[in-house]
Amino acid sequence: MNELLKLSLVETVKLIKSKKVSAKEIIETYINRLEDTEKYNMLSEKNYDEALELANKIDSKKPEDFRPLEGIPIAVKDIFCTVGNKTTASSKILNNFFAPYESTVTKNLKNAGAIVICKTNMDEFAMGSASDTCIKGEVINPWTDDFSKPLTPGGSSGGSAAVVAISGACFSLGTDTGGSIRQPASFCGNVGLKPTYGRCSRYGIIAFASSLDQAGPISKTVEDAAYALTYMASWDKNDSTSVNIKMPDLLKNIKEGIKGLKVGVPKEYIIDGMSDEIQKLLENGRTWLKDQGAEVIDISLPHTKVALPCYYIIAPAEASANLARYDGVKFGYRAEGPFKDLNDMYCKTRGEGFGKEVKRRLLIGTYVLSSGYYDAYYIHAQKVRRKIAEDFNSAFKDVDVILSPTAPSDAFVLGEKKEDPINMYLNDVFTVPSSLAGLPAISIPAGLSKNNKPLGLQLISNKFTEDTLLKTAFALEEAASFTHRPNLEK
Repeated sequence: MNELLKLSLVETVKLIKSKKVSAKEIIETYINRLEDTEKYNMLSEKNYDEALELANKIDSKKPEDFRPLEGIPIAVKDIFCTVGNKTTASSKILNNFFAPYESTVTKNLKNAGAIVICKTNMDEFAMGSASDTCIKGEVINPWTDDFSKPLTPGGSSGGSAAVVAISGACFSLGTDTGGSIRQPASFCGNVGLKPTYGRCSRYGIIAFASSLDQAGPISKTVEDAAYALTYMASWDKNDSTSVNIKMPDLLKNIKEGIKGLKVGVPKEYIIDGMSDEIQKLLENGRTWLKDQGAEVIDISLPHTKVALPCYYIIAPAEASANLARYDGVKFGYRAEGPFKDLNDMYCKTRGEGFGKEVKRRLLIGTYVLSSGYYDAYYIHAQKVRRKIAEDFNSAFKDVDVILSPTAPSDAFVLGEKKEDPINMYLNDVFTVPSSLAGLPAISIPAGLSKNNKPLGLQLISNKFTEDTLLKTAFALEEAASFTHRPNLEK
């Protein structure tokens, strides 16, 4: 592996600023890595020419004029609108959509000097846990050994996680609605951070479920995640759900240790049928934190058992409303005519433009919002959501952070759960509760399964306490000492 690809984001920033390596050399190195790993089908669009052009401009600058992310190559999930690129959400219905505006998150990163090197494949409209519903085909996890049985990178941010796993970008952008940053990060051996809901603007991100969607980084290290989030987040007048609360300095105390910190482990996260290796991983996490001076406490989050069904009422309901705009009238795909009437055009366009999983969720969402069922399902689910948030509020009176597994297994074979959507949805069992409560959470690679595939541990903290979350994650990362990388020579 080229030595430059081994560097963390923070190390690469220092190297570019020192002028020991040019931005052009960095960008070329990452482009070569992406070109050599095309078999994993991670990319929806390449942005190489513009990236090299920007790198040349950076190299003519003086170091004192460098911005915080000057020359850093990043990969962007194909759900963020970026001017000059397609933004398709991996759907046929948006296959030729070029956004006329830039998402706030990518604008912030570009203003800090980052260079978008590529956009990445994902589950269609971010609806999935396996990155197997992409318009350009399935994304393959770089940890795959046998290509006759390719592994999922997780979803929906599978392309973004796979790119970081092969060192194809210094960090990547994902979105997390119910675990779509954390679960793929776990499957690919990366760090995946979901900030507090409202910390990052949703403006310019194609909506799935508006009360849940949140942007976040997938990175090589916890320190990199902290650095990336620092320049992603902002209050935004264009997003009424973004919150005008000052971000703490995420790097200031990240290495100061966790002595005296209280860590809760919910008994409800030890589920029936959980494998021995996941239970062992959780025990390792408890021990590592305890050995560094933290107090580990058993806690209860009693409404955890209803979080998944609650999520799969609220998220599809919001999706059915958000995706109503894709009707073939003003933008996006339109079916071939002639049509009997306008309704016929809507039906054919949406029937052809949306994939199976999206249509499944839209039907569920439309049903739970329909007359006669709205109160019984959607309103009831919102009441349950409040109870889940109250569980967390109560827990955080006694603890600072919460520890759990990220996913109930390692990466599974692509297609293995496609015909059983309920089994597929269970991948989000540990990540959905914190999403419903709007809490920040992070996945840290913490071990290997018996199949020699990555396993992740999750930490959750109270709203707008990303500094405490990242400090604990850094301590956990140091103790776990996960240095494994996928074998790309197969």
